[in-house]
Amino acid sequence: MIRVVSFLIVIGLLSLAVAWIADRPGDVLITWQGLRIETSVLVLGAAILVAVAALLSLWSLFRAAWRSPALFANLRRHRRGVRAYEAISNGLVAVGSGDIAAARRHAAEVNRIAPGEPLALLLTAQTAQLSGDRHAADRTFRALASRPDTKTLGLHGLYVEARRRDDHGSARAYAEEAARTAPALSWAGRAVLEFRCATGDWTGALALLERSKDALEKAVYRRQRAVLLTARALALEETDRDNAKASALEAVKLAPTLVPAAALAGRMLAEGGDLRKASRTVAKAWRANPHPELAQVYAELRFGDAARDRLNRIEALVKKTPGHVESALATARAALDAREFSKARAVLAPYLAAPTKRLALLMAELERADQNDEGRAREWLARALHAAPDPQWTADGHVSDRWLPVSPVTGRLDAFEWRVPLTGMISAPAIEPEQAQTEAEAKAAHAEIPSGQSEPAPPPRAREERSAVATAALAAPARRQAKRTTPKADPVIPLVHAPDDPGPEDSDEGEPVPAPQNGGWRKILD
Repeated sequence: MIRVVSFLIVIGLLSLAVAWIADRPGDVLITWQGLRIETSVLVLGAAILVAVAALLSLWSLFRAAWRSPALFANLRRHRRGVRAYEAISNGLVAVGSGDIAAARRHAAEVNRIAPGEPLALLLTAQTAQLSGDRHAADRTFRALASRPDTKTLGLHGLYVEARRRDDHGSARAYAEEAARTAPALSWAGRAVLEFRCATGDWTGALALLERSKDALEKAVYRRQRAVLLTARALALEETDRDNAKASALEAVKLAPTLVPAAALAGRMLAEGGDLRKASRTVAKAWRANPHPELAQVYAELRFGDAARDRLNRIEALVKKTPGHVESALATARAALDAREFSKARAVLAPYLAAPTKRLALLMAELERADQNDEGRAREWLARALHAAPDPQWTADGHVSDRWLPVSPVTGRLDAFEWRVPLTGMISAPAIEPEQAQTEAEAKAAHAEIPSGQSEPAPPPRAREERSAVATAALAAPARRQAKRTTPKADPVIPLVHAPDDPGPEDSDEGEPVPAPQNGGWRKILD
């Protein structure tokens, strides 16, 4: 709207100027080199405008002719840029889809059109990685790392390649250099942190975490710092008790629910005589994560207490988590030590239907201590062999008897969790409906026979029915196995490669494609 108004104002002013000149006619006389020109003011103004327009046109033509070489070069450069962009885009798509032949073709085209460009080098490196040419990938990433604008990209690629060939020394050097070049790089900071944790350099790991504090969320920073402080406290526990205690207390302050930090801080506070603070620290962690180590530390806060006093302390602790299996196990352990066998049996009774290994072993110990019943103890030991596993410290499939700050498999910080390991899961085979019904009928028939009496001979009809039921029960697994092993029908339309698709290289997997019939695809293939 403003532009329209401005245009109308300009047109109006010009119209007023023309009208003003037209209302005031006059003559203009020009004598130059014997030439005499006499005209009106309005005609002279129009002639001047035409002359200016002609001069501007001539100047534009001259300028275009003068700049034509540069314009032609820019046009060629633009066309090459468009072709290079299309080749890079298609090459990255081919890399993402796993088409090695297309990726190589586009990479060669990009290197011919725009050699040395960052994206061209990146596509070359990606293609080399896809095709398994590690030497070419390493060479390309080194070229990227030698340039200031792509140094971090090249260092990341070199780090990945070093990790793939298990060269941890080179990987650490590349990560350290990347972290110095760009401290905001998350992968570099994480890699250096993992390397320092793997070598036990907890002080260096804490310093690195402090430098990258701004790049992390507050909760993540507090948790990781608490884990590193706990690791340093455990390392200094035997040599420097004061620094170990300070680190453990700071770790508990940052992460009150971290079990190893709370257990270590509670133990050290109790050794220093601060029983009230020790009990609060352990109880707070117990409410969030009931753990046997916390129960043991809480029971032994006061050195030299009688077993009954420890039992009373544990009973006060487990009131904070009623109904938890760890509460029952901790109470039963303390009651067994205090020789309160009836109380131990009472707290374990709700869990005897599906006992875990620890519970079965505790019941075996209880049978020996209470009744001196070796037979029942052996029965519980046998059940412990096939009982469900208990939670353990697990990280990336690795099970450890104690908590570790980093995973020994991947080097990930704070990877251990207190849970049932997946590799140790022992589950009973699922009972099919037919099998469950058959077993229920068999149990019901067996329950009708009083104990101490032999089973009476059933009538012929009953024997036939039981034989049929037994035959069906035996045949049910066979039917289920046959159902599982029934081969699937072939697809209606066989999947074949298009004629211009090179397909996967050196692949022996899959079934051979049936030869096409005459006509149709045969003509195209020929």
